[in-house]
Amino acid sequence: MSNFEVFFDYIQEISGKLLSADDKHLLMAHFKPKKLRKRQYFLQEGDVCKYIGFIVKGSARTFTVDEKGHENILKLALENWWLADFESFYLLTPSRFNIEALEDMEVLQSTNAQIEEFLKNIPAFAAMSIVISQNYTIANQRRMQAAISYTAEERYENLVSNYPQFLQRFPQNMIASYLGISPETLSRIRKNSFK
Repeated sequence: MSNFEVFFDYIQEISGKLLSADDKHLLMAHFKPKKLRKRQYFLQEGDVCKYIGFIVKGSARTFTVDEKGHENILKLALENWWLADFESFYLLTPSRFNIEALEDMEVLQSTNAQIEEFLKNIPAFAAMSIVISQNYTIANQRRMQAAISYTAEERYENLVSNYPQFLQRFPQNMIASYLGISPETLSRIRKNSFK
């Protein structure tokens, strides 16, 4: 199955609408396939996020580096997830984040102006965008609540129940950073959960 067939299936499944042949042609003309090697950046801090990317294959992380050189992971992403610093992408401001490929990746990427065209002219894309926006809002709200009110154990249990695939795809130190805990704390929690 081609990268675009995966993408079209995703849009139709999320939106509940079919893409016409013209819709598919328009998307293929303006979403450009891009390959990234493991450790290659999709976006670097200080750059404007000019592209949004749909992950066809591979995984990535969005992170910041603090003044002490510690990395703080905000987001982990897998196939059928979107890559972008949305603030930078929509407001055209310099990004505060880095987005790095954690495996060799294949993405389909497009620009802000082209996304606006798809939203106006492709009903399935517009419907998909609404669902994704709602899901991101809910996920971000839950993540904020977990960060301020859950114990480390509860954050881990929440991750296991909502994103079990993360445990197979990402190293423990990245999982710990994503959860806002030390690798030692994560190791202790995991050991206790196996008892």
